Amino acid sequence: MTPEPSKATTPLLPIGWKERLDFPDWGLKRVRVKIDTGACTSALGASGYELVEVNGRLMARLRLALNRRRPEKTAVIEAPVVRMVHVTNTGGGREERPMIEATIRLGPVRKRIRLTITSRAAMRFPMILGREALAGSFVVDVSQKDLLKS
Repeated sequence: MTPEPSKATTPLLPIGWKERLDFPDWGLKRVRVKIDTGACTSALGASGYELVEVNGRLMARLRLALNRRRPEKTAVIEAPVVRMVHVTNTGGGREERPMIEATIRLGPVRKRIRLTITSRAAMRFPMILGREALAGSFVVDVSQKDLLKS
């Protein structure tokens, strides 16, 4: 009996421990991101946000300050809230955060991911990319950085 041919799999794209990604739907480019295989979910830092109801749908209106050197330069975007989630933050405490979906482009890979919204003002990177977003597309080489320079 001849074995069935396996599905063709796309090889995993090597990335470093830090990269830059785009949010094409929001017109945001080269956002600094730390790759965090210790985090299950991804998190996007907002300098502020509010939850508003628009046409019966819960939306997050985000103020994003994605450049540490120019915190006054912000982008305002709106995204539907998928749900509210409880997460363990970097300090080990539990907090409730809105979860949204966004399309990212990291190198040649474009995919839709879920991310939580929080304040990352005290952090070096405005965003972390967790395991759920990495799965099936990327392999992390922790000895490298910026492998996908665009």
